Amino acid sequence: STAPDRASRASGRIGHVVIEMELVGVRVEMPSSSPIALLREVGGSRRVLPIFIGAPEATAIAFALEEVVTPRPMTHDLLRNVLDDLGVSLERVTVTELREGVFHADLELHAHDGVHTVSSRPSDAIALAARTGAPIYADEAVLAEAGYIEEPDEEAAEEVQSEEIVEEFRDFIDSVNPEDFAT
Repeated sequence: STAPDRASRASGRIGHVVIEMELVGVRVEMPSSSPIALLREVGGSRRVLPIFIGAPEATAIAFALEEVVTPRPMTHDLLRNVLDDLGVSLERVTVTELREGVFHADLELHAHDGVHTVSSRPSDAIALAARTGAPIYADEAVLAEAGYIEEPDEEAAEEVQSEEIVEEFRDFIDSVNPEDFAT
């Protein structure tokens, strides 16, 4: 493995190798119209990890990526604000396992009294990371099981499709009124 590959890898839970990921975005998987968050390995073979998520979480992630400001804080904004107010920082998000078809994640929080690890749904963890700039990691075992390497022609086709997907998702976002989330 090369130095950049080693640099992108960090030790997560004891005995587990985790790989740094980048949030590529959110897209709608056809024909099921199910939203998915796409994470891509930083460096290495650039494996892609698709995680099926709910529509509200897809909207929350898309709003964070598009820097949409809602009139009232959405849930993930609220959590970020609470952490900030308490002096707690989100240091990293890790997709830790895939058990019975369900992804699991951890939030690594640094507070004045030490490090805290909190279990989370990956969709919520990713939405919070998108708001705080915290890095996202995935356990190597999860990537080995659920990740895939994009074929070069698949990447080119996806670039062409990505504009269509982005446009489709923008239409979706445009149809969502931020006031729908205000309480």
